[in-house]
Amino acid sequence: MNLAQLLPLMREDPSFMENVALWRTLPARPARYGAFPAGVDARLVAAYAQRGVTRPYTHQAQAIVAVLAGRDVAVVTPTASGKTLCYNLPVLDAILKDGEARALYLFPTKALAADQAAEAMEVIQDLKADIKAFTYDGDTPVSARSAIRQAGHIVVTN
Repeated sequence: MNLAQLLPLMREDPSFMENVALWRTLPARPARYGAFPAGVDARLVAAYAQRGVTRPYTHQAQAIVAVLAGRDVAVVTPTASGKTLCYNLPVLDAILKDGEARALYLFPTKALAADQAAEAMEVIQDLKADIKAFTYDGDTPVSARSAIRQAGHIVVTN
């Protein structure tokens, strides 16, 4: 059963609807775009363009500007809405500008950590920069742990 089949059944179910205060369908609207902030390393903008991201959505642009300004940011949007760009771009920009910069990415599940590590590594590969990103979790060999803590620009864990 898909969502289009499930929604009418839910709406017709009195025991479900007694818990619903408002049911409203919003019409689709066109995407709104911003720009990559001035000062972001040109290699990053080029790497994202190569991946098909030529301009960020407005929520991404706003989040990136805030992070680059040193402000705390919480991005609360649905799955696959571009949250990863909101933190990867500022982190990678910082590392490109300062080779001593480091980031620790924490995720609630091992699967999500693996997905996010893969995404970061793909962008790093496109950058062709000497940025080291590693996964560090229960499966990380003891012999590699110290090296990862010392050399990793980005360390991803759950």
